[in-house]
Amino acid sequence: MYKSLLFAPIFFIVSQSSIAQKNDSTVVREIFDAALTKGEAYEDLRSLCKDVGARLSGSAEAQLAVEWSEKKFKEYGFENVFLQPVMVPHWERGTKEVAWFKTKQGDIVPLHILALGGSIGTEGLMRAEVVPFNSLEELKKADKASLIGKIAFINQAMNPADIVTFKAYGGCYAIRGEGAIEASKLGAIAVVIRSLALPQDDFPHTGSMHYEEQTPKIPAGALSTNSCNLLAEALTHGKVELILEMDCRSYPDIQSYNVIGEIVGSEKPNEIITIGGHLDSWDTGEGAHDDGAGVIHSMEALRLMKSLKIRPKHTIRVVFFMNEENGNKGGLGYAEWVKSKGEKHIAAVESDRGGFSPRGFDCDGTTEQLKMIQAYRELLLPYGLYHFEKGYGGVDIGPLKKQFEGIPLFGFVPDSQRYFDFHHAPSDVFENVNKRELELGAGSLAAFVYLLDRSL
Repeated sequence: MYKSLLFAPIFFIVSQSSIAQKNDSTVVREIFDAALTKGEAYEDLRSLCKDVGARLSGSAEAQLAVEWSEKKFKEYGFENVFLQPVMVPHWERGTKEVAWFKTKQGDIVPLHILALGGSIGTEGLMRAEVVPFNSLEELKKADKASLIGKIAFINQAMNPADIVTFKAYGGCYAIRGEGAIEASKLGAIAVVIRSLALPQDDFPHTGSMHYEEQTPKIPAGALSTNSCNLLAEALTHGKVELILEMDCRSYPDIQSYNVIGEIVGSEKPNEIITIGGHLDSWDTGEGAHDDGAGVIHSMEALRLMKSLKIRPKHTIRVVFFMNEENGNKGGLGYAEWVKSKGEKHIAAVESDRGGFSPRGFDCDGTTEQLKMIQAYRELLLPYGLYHFEKGYGGVDIGPLKKQFEGIPLFGFVPDSQRYFDFHHAPSDVFENVNKRELELGAGSLAAFVYLLDRSL
């Protein structure tokens, strides 16, 4: 009798644990079944990309995207749907950019170019000798006399040997962000860079760049990788003149909005888990992978939970952030706003790495928080999710870290190999998103949030 009583509690605990594990497994299966057979993600992304289009902050399309998103949230029955006002930058590309180079023999060769976001224009046709550099560091070391009145060409390629392509991107980001500053310090009148892209093609990739108050502003553009190869080859045979025109300009900041909806928690409604991505995109292409896929993942995750009648313990809030691409005013404004309201935020999850096959989630948190999500691996491995590692949460949710001490941030991690084929390029269109991969991503985010809600 004594032995039986001794072991009874242990048996009870194990049995309860097995039941909980089975229940979680069943719910995760139901989530993926619904995402793959009854999903709305692909059609919603089609509508966002084709009916609205590219959504640069401050544009008419960005405003229409806000209205489109608010309507969708209400149609799907999300609770507490509202718009949070934020002031955002307003930059316009203007007339399509053009560029050529002219050899010493007089041959004229057209180039594919895009102005970098935030650049000033050329004020008409600009033409000057090109001076090539293999890296930003090489440019910084250049003799000032060699660049006065000329155009700097930074032909630094992303490292194809980096398996994680975001590492290769990080290794080159400075040529885009700081290239105009460093070239201007040496007297250059403009800078063109190699697009931050791995493929050899004719699609230039735009993206944000910066100026310093004390340094004169000069125009900055990105050439396609094929155009860079042509220009570099021509420069091996002697001096080359670059001819370009960019009509871009900046305007005063304009009001826009973060779009917000929720499922209110059943046990701890005042404790909030934020999930989301950024609604804005660059003005080339359609912003399908960056970050149409991310906002659709997030909306679909909440819709799946509602359709399956999953009532979370905590409030799950989906946020479509505005202005990640050239200012992060949406992310910064959201973090400050929720803190000022006295809200309690316990976690945040972001999808901003494209709509490719899901691999797992990064954790920007403590060792204990990492172990918590690593415990999900067994449940999620049958769906191709194995990556649960220390890493980055995301630009939009990053500011929450400063407002809520100890909050864990999680970043959705899909396969990265093709992301920089399309990132910030005219090729980032709906047709380059795979339906099944997008649906698997939405299911992965929904399953992860379901498990996260149960763990916290």
